[in-house]
Amino acid sequence: MTTKAMHSPEELESLLKEAAEQLKGLQTIDDMRAWWRKHYLTLGHKKLGRLLLGQSIDTLVERSKRRAEID
Repeated sequence: MTTKAMHSPEELESLLKEAAEQLKGLQTIDDMRAWWRKHYLTLGHKKLGRLLLGQSIDTLVERSKRRAEID
């Protein structure tokens, strides 16, 4: 499943901001698992992984825009 066909850049940015904000408050591995399950279907494992590694939301949105232009 890809997010490029499902979400506009504005929607994607909103989803990423929500996930990033929730990520800040996680304290246990169970919290992390619940967070992953909640966002996996809308953002996908690549975006979630990049968010976990600290990539900025702007970078993730730009990457999605470039991929949409190529396809």
